[in-house]
Amino acid sequence: MKHLRSIDELGHDGVVRLLELTRHMVEINARPVPKVPALRGKTVVSLFFEDSTRTRLSFETAAKRLSADTMTFSVSTSSVNKGESLRDTIETISDMGVDAFVVRHKSTGTPWQISEWTNASVVNAGDGWHQHPTQALVDCFTVRQALGVERFDGLTLTIVGDIKHSRVARSNISAFSMLGANVVLVAPPTLLPPDVAHWPVTVSHRLDDVLARTDMLYMLRLQSERMSQGHVPSLREYGETFGLDAARVAKLPSTAVIMHPGPMNRGVEMLVDPSALPNSLIHQQVANGVAVRMAVLFDLLAGESSTAHLATVAS
Repeated sequence: MKHLRSIDELGHDGVVRLLELTRHMVEINARPVPKVPALRGKTVVSLFFEDSTRTRLSFETAAKRLSADTMTFSVSTSSVNKGESLRDTIETISDMGVDAFVVRHKSTGTPWQISEWTNASVVNAGDGWHQHPTQALVDCFTVRQALGVERFDGLTLTIVGDIKHSRVARSNISAFSMLGANVVLVAPPTLLPPDVAHWPVTVSHRLDDVLARTDMLYMLRLQSERMSQGHVPSLREYGETFGLDAARVAKLPSTAVIMHPGPMNRGVEMLVDPSALPNSLIHQQVANGVAVRMAVLFDLLAGESSTAHLATVAS
């Protein structure tokens, strides 16, 4: 694998390979000293043109635990503010000797464009409304771990909220479908993309109607930074109709798990404290983020197949 830019580009076999490799990274992270020399001599650059906490820090932690060198690109103090183009920025950093770019950008397709300007590997850490493949891998791994299954045949993933602006939703639909899950989207019509009829999903506008048959409930936040006015009448009304409260938690099957990619809007989509929910996987999603991104960087940069290098990682 040269790049990781989308789940569809990765494909079913690639998803399974990275999920299996993640199990080994979880073992490494459980050690007293969670560090191995697998990527010693490699350099990973974090290139974030949008704000991020979880994704950026988990990638940087992942690189360091594999003994890679890291560089963090700060847009606010860079030559971008002097008019430097994205291409010039990429080529300048590449000339310094870089093995991988981890890129987040507000424009759809930017990771594909960047891969034309560098010989380094490119990892998509979120491009516009389009894709966030490593978050989907985190979510798939977390569910496999929690439910003790490898595939999701017969299970229903219900994604609730701002589907229209969510790259997480798009990546999760692809990844969970590849592993056999049925996907249900719940949102007001204004928060659904216009081409949703062509997606491998079913759609509902009433959360209460689908809770009883939900095995995995995925709550999304309203992305106010990406939307104009008028998508919802008010935050209060949205929370009453699509928010997760105690009454709706009670309607879920006892085995159902609850997820959220963060950051969450408490009092909007989350009307209960997720830490108080016994089947919440939200904290585990964050913890698994480092292991998944270790697996991705290792798969990209180890130089040979991940299977051949597992002995090196485990040493």
